[in-house]
Amino acid sequence: MLDALGQTLGYAVGIAISPIPIAAVILMLFSSRARVNSVSFMVAWLVGIALVTTVMVMLPGLDTEGSEPSTTTGWIKLAIGLLLLTGGARQWHSRPGPDEEPSMPGWMGRIDDLGPTGAFGLGFVLSAVNPKNLLLAAAAGASIGALGLSGGEATGAVGVFTLIAGISVMVPVVAYLVSGHRLDDTLDAAKAWLISNNAAVMAVLFVVFAAKLIGDAISILT
Repeated sequence: MLDALGQTLGYAVGIAISPIPIAAVILMLFSSRARVNSVSFMVAWLVGIALVTTVMVMLPGLDTEGSEPSTTTGWIKLAIGLLLLTGGARQWHSRPGPDEEPSMPGWMGRIDDLGPTGAFGLGFVLSAVNPKNLLLAAAAGASIGALGLSGGEATGAVGVFTLIAGISVMVPVVAYLVSGHRLDDTLDAAKAWLISNNAAVMAVLFVVFAAKLIGDAISILT
């Protein structure tokens, strides 16, 4: 289990640092259905991460070959690393200039109109379909699968990974459920910063994890 945590902790933190989903759940906390929608979004966020990670863990051919990770794991990590590198370049290119006002995604303006089902769908899409989170969860699943753990150990590793990856969405939701609107000013300031710096933060994350995955792949395949 500790090996799995060591292999996947960085990926979990990479998913947790997701400015747009955090901003989205903060917007839900200002909506008319704040409690039910934010909880629905949080549950979907966790389900999406766990699902992608579990699917990767179950892929055949990831078990270690002797004491070394399999070549299948190496090729998967190389492919994910290259995709992240491409995504990082796109994010850096799309960042607003120093005199430009960052624009909020159009769908964020419709968050107040969502019901619990819509909030669940949005949370699932942002966790399981969002390219950065999808690739990092897949990389974590490949790393867990390569360890040759038992079914129970693998399930526990996926659970711990999911909780760490989901903590940045869980914290504002739980804090709101406990403290209510007393956190409004703090949440509003956090939302504004996240939207303004989303592209730069994402670009750095993409490149850092791309470098790690490509380096891991090279060491496995050579």
